[in-house]
Amino acid sequence: MKKTLVVFAHPYLEHSNSNAELINFYVRHQHFTLRDLYEEYPNFHIAAFRERKRIQNYERFIFQFPLIWFGMPPLLKLWIDEVFDRDWLKEGNHNPLQGKEIYILVTTGGKERSFHKEGTYKFTVEELISGLLVSLHVFKADIKNIKIVYEANKLSKKEIIIHKKEFSELLNQ
Repeated sequence: MKKTLVVFAHPYLEHSNSNAELINFYVRHQHFTLRDLYEEYPNFHIAAFRERKRIQNYERFIFQFPLIWFGMPPLLKLWIDEVFDRDWLKEGNHNPLQGKEIYILVTTGGKERSFHKEGTYKFTVEELISGLLVSLHVFKADIKNIKIVYEANKLSKKEIIIHKKEFSELLNQ
């Protein structure tokens, strides 16, 4: 199994049964390292050098977060801004994201039909998280899957378990 870093960002985890249950999956498996950005950086002071050093040790990354006001949580955006280094793109420099597998798990309180061109919000979830997707593309990461859990705040325990099983099966392919 690939050594995996989970970059988790949820500013209101205490109000999210879905995300709490989904992250329990990671803590039960030794090849996953869970980093809760809101727990680690409550004052929004990112230790960028330490983070850059850390990510070099992983073969695969999972970004898990809720959609907050139609985008990524602010601390995740700040983490990307400060940790991802344009110097990685210079010839001869090591790019720790190049070719690495990336999985993205996004939860949202909205209905799936709301996130379409004809829907309530007029944008897809992928469009709303395009800053992350473009960043990963620029650094030549290999985005394997984007899993979106709609109406996460209304899921039953059984539905959450089904999502967790589906996501774990994606990771085991």
